[in-house]
Amino acid sequence: MTEGPATPGRIVLLVTSPRLPAGLLTAEAWDLVRAHPVYTAADGELPTALRVTGVPVSVIAPDPETLIGALTTDPTVVWLAGPAGDEDFARRLGLRLAREPALAELELMYGSWDPPGARLLDAVAVMDRLVSPGGDPWKQQQTHRSLAPYLLEESYEAYDAIGDGDLAALREELGDVLLQVVLHARLAEDLPDDQRWSVDDVAGGLVDKMVRRNPHVFAGETVDGVEAIVENWERIKKAEKSRDSVLDGIALSQPALSLAAKILERAERAGLDVPLPSGTDLGTALLRLVVDARAAGRDAEADLRHAVLSHAAAVRAAEAARLSTGEANPGETVAGSG
Repeated sequence: MTEGPATPGRIVLLVTSPRLPAGLLTAEAWDLVRAHPVYTAADGELPTALRVTGVPVSVIAPDPETLIGALTTDPTVVWLAGPAGDEDFARRLGLRLAREPALAELELMYGSWDPPGARLLDAVAVMDRLVSPGGDPWKQQQTHRSLAPYLLEESYEAYDAIGDGDLAALREELGDVLLQVVLHARLAEDLPDDQRWSVDDVAGGLVDKMVRRNPHVFAGETVDGVEAIVENWERIKKAEKSRDSVLDGIALSQPALSLAAKILERAERAGLDVPLPSGTDLGTALLRLVVDARAAGRDAEADLRHAVLSHAAAVRAAEAARLSTGEANPGETVAGSG
């Protein structure tokens, strides 16, 4: 049995965020490591940073008995957890002290916390590993063009989750959209110098845009409602883009009904009264339906989607009814038919 101090000691498990710069600790954590012996299982950035400031850090085996024995020299000792948190050692230490609580009190202290968005750093690090040599050959072979269909597909799946009101599915689908963003950004790092950019450029451009286009939040500009905020956004956007037409910037690859609605909206906002195409072809008729839908405050794309999905449900019901009677579907391959 390890001989402990006469009175219960204090063992502090100091946990820090591996996603923050080493040495970025709370004032309480700094006071603790400067006043008491610090131990850890392995050297790393944080032990090195502490030593630079004059704090001794001893590397010892992650053994509960050894750490408890250190209490004979100081009533408080600090265990500096590694990047993985040293969960196994903490569990063994906790069980040991539970058997003899008079030896020491075990305390958990957070010297730093992950900031919001910290796991995005993990996503970037994992993607870098996958695209770098020794990673995933499939991802290494992709290009922005080859990935384009996946970005569209994942966006539609997130849209479906929203339409279904399934927030759990939405969280997963947004992760798949984020995967596309991170992968595109990592591939761009391997482009020639004059074309190269990174995920930091993507994020930095987004931050700059949000700050510029929200002067009512970041520049003290006074607005009198949401309409004024939208007008500000459009005014600033127009000045940034220097576009020649009100239609510039519209995603032309979006579904035709939503594309028609967007073009009509832009023309209306610009005060342009442009006659619709003449003729009786199907495209012109559909365009007129979009005009009528907008006039009624409806979303033609959403309405058509709803009708199509309702019809899809009816098709599935008809299939189920056919199967219940034992009748084969016409599209199924019958054994022996070749």
